[in-house]
Amino acid sequence: MTSLQNHLLLAMPSLQDTFFERSVIYICEHDEKGAMGIMINRPIGVEVEELLKQMELDDNLELMPSLATKVLVGGPVNPERGFVLHTPQSHWANSEQISDEVMLTTSRDVLAAIGKESSPKDYIVALGYAGWGRDQLEQEIAENSWLSIPATAEILFNTDHDQRWLQATQSLGFDIWQLSHQTGRA
Repeated sequence: MTSLQNHLLLAMPSLQDTFFERSVIYICEHDEKGAMGIMINRPIGVEVEELLKQMELDDNLELMPSLATKVLVGGPVNPERGFVLHTPQSHWANSEQISDEVMLTTSRDVLAAIGKESSPKDYIVALGYAGWGRDQLEQEIAENSWLSIPATAEILFNTDHDQRWLQATQSLGFDIWQLSHQTGRA
């Protein structure tokens, strides 16, 4: 098995009318036990600043322009739980470095830093995650539900959430709409 950690899963056009339609999922963990990822392109209609106020973490905000960033739906699992994908910093309570460019933090301290001088340079705040059991993701890929590409900081942090699926699929070098949703064996 090849790990897809630090890759993006791109929903195939055949996933219409599903929770994952046109989704882009950053894979945080992928091993023999399963996979876990954060959807990075579906806003929930709340801005980060509003979330910080709801959590009473808005004291002394410097009101950085990035606080207008939308909170995203990370996936259907544990939608009340927060996840922050961000540029690396080593001082958060519950963080995992995924790559040289990305960390995942689930502790409240990173949220408390957003909007302040100690904030990560780039970040995505999401509620919930997408999860797959043992061999489930591999099966879905074999069924032609997903394509994967290596993740880039450009798509993660420098592309508007509503453009991530399009930009990621264009990076494949072909028109994704030309692909068949059927699978087969030769």
